[in-house]
Amino acid sequence: MTGLEIPADVLKWAGASLAVGGSGAAIWAALADPQGWVNRQWVRYTGYLERKLHMMFIWVQGSAIAIGQLVAIVGVIATHIMVDLPLWYLLCGAIAVGPSMYVERMRRKRVEAIENQLDGFLTALANGLKSTPSIGDAINSVQTLLHPPLSQEVELAVKEMRVGTTLDQALLRMAGRVGSRQLDSALSSIIIGRQIGGNLPKILATTAETLREMARLEGVVRSKTAEGKAQMWVLALFPFLLVLALNSMKEGYFDPLTQSVTGYIVATVAAVFWIASLVVARKVLAVDV
Repeated sequence: MTGLEIPADVLKWAGASLAVGGSGAAIWAALADPQGWVNRQWVRYTGYLERKLHMMFIWVQGSAIAIGQLVAIVGVIATHIMVDLPLWYLLCGAIAVGPSMYVERMRRKRVEAIENQLDGFLTALANGLKSTPSIGDAINSVQTLLHPPLSQEVELAVKEMRVGTTLDQALLRMAGRVGSRQLDSALSSIIIGRQIGGNLPKILATTAETLREMARLEGVVRSKTAEGKAQMWVLALFPFLLVLALNSMKEGYFDPLTQSVTGYIVATVAAVFWIASLVVARKVLAVDV
């Protein structure tokens, strides 16, 4: 009497179903405890995503992104069980860290766009102050001349002033939301110039000219250091490419470095000097204007 044979495809589908069901049950059980470590980390992560997105005026729930990540990771694991997906763990890691890295990249691009609009904003504000003595009215008048993303921040600051927030508080909140050093300098010039008195339009025009000069210098620095950064990448990758090339041409070429104490010492010293060269190169290229 022969035993009942179960097709391999059925076993794969059953295994994938059990993996998905077990993962879902484990996630639900972990999140069911509001005081548990998993639930605290979940709230912390979703809050981080929502805070970053809402500061960019993107009204997406962090829980929706996190649930999508979980579904994608479980799907990758189930696919691996069914078809033996290569490097599935790398794909799961990319899904886990990808959204937060993408949100941070969006934030940096938004900050860069705001910094590029600052000189125009200050110039328009200086011109607006020539027709009205109120800095609040001047900001309100130049709001329609701006483009996103700076117009979104200025519009929110104007709305805050309309509901009772002082000008200084509204500008400080805007600086805190964006997190740009150049925007901090621009708004500080407005606040300080307003508090100490004097020719505020001239102060703003001078600040705008300074920001333009800083942007020009940063562009020069980036162009001058671009070649050095490319050379640093070559320096970082060249040893690995050289090892692969020489070992493919002659198998066992590096055996003397791995089969004796002297070889280990030489390889260690070379690795230390290689790492030190990368650290020094990074410090040299990290120019702050």
